[in-house]
Amino acid sequence: MERPAWAPQGIDISVPSVSRMYDFYLGGSHNFEVDREAARKAMEFLPGLPKIMQANRAFMRRAVRHAVDSGIDQFLDIGSGIPTFGNVHEVAQAADPGAKVAYVDHDPVAVAHSQAVLEGNDRAVIAAADLRRPKEILANPEITGLLDLDRPVALLLVAVLHFIEDADEPYAAVAELREALAPGSLIVLTHASYEGIPLPKEEAAGTVGVYKNIRNPLIMRSREEISQFFEGYEMVEPGLVSMPEWRPDTPQSPEQEDPYAFSGFGGVGRKA
Repeated sequence: MERPAWAPQGIDISVPSVSRMYDFYLGGSHNFEVDREAARKAMEFLPGLPKIMQANRAFMRRAVRHAVDSGIDQFLDIGSGIPTFGNVHEVAQAADPGAKVAYVDHDPVAVAHSQAVLEGNDRAVIAAADLRRPKEILANPEITGLLDLDRPVALLLVAVLHFIEDADEPYAAVAELREALAPGSLIVLTHASYEGIPLPKEEAAGTVGVYKNIRNPLIMRSREEISQFFEGYEMVEPGLVSMPEWRPDTPQSPEQEDPYAFSGFGGVGRKA
């Protein structure tokens, strides 16, 4: 297999990557046949996956604009993936040219590609770190050099927590990050769930199997379990809802939307 110029050296391009699969669902070009194959396999069970990812991205953009409107000019995006079109720094800096964005990912492909995209942008950085080890994120010189954690920050955990198994203590990690944030900070979070998927759970579970096979287990949590990540935050209206229902740009009746867009949940909380 030929290694394209954008693929960093030392990366095994014969193994599917979650961030490259996500890039494929969004119509990006930073993915290999091995990623497309895994993504297509997942779509055999859940044909609406691209639609879910698009709803996820659209929610993220609205939440970032909400954060800027709330006076926040610092963003910490953990599990940021490959920065496809309309990413956090583009949305935030279009609304506020002074906005600063620190991306964090543990996938070397995502990190290397982010470095290329962010070159020349002195208000955005990418750090290689893992959500399962919050201390390393909070002490990372790339992040501490850009963000002032004594001032409010918008913490983005978008489509990342469902890749963290309970054994890795995701709730503890999120709580540790919350403790480090200044009052007035926001948490922006989306999470996969069987709730809202327009298919029987047994069928949708096939997708979970695909991710398990590529050693990236996809953990479906209930709305109740997802709401626990917001402990210590006051929910911003309309609370934890399906992604198209969170402050839509246009009042659209659900019938006009693809039913898959309503899979999973998104919400924003404010630290008092």
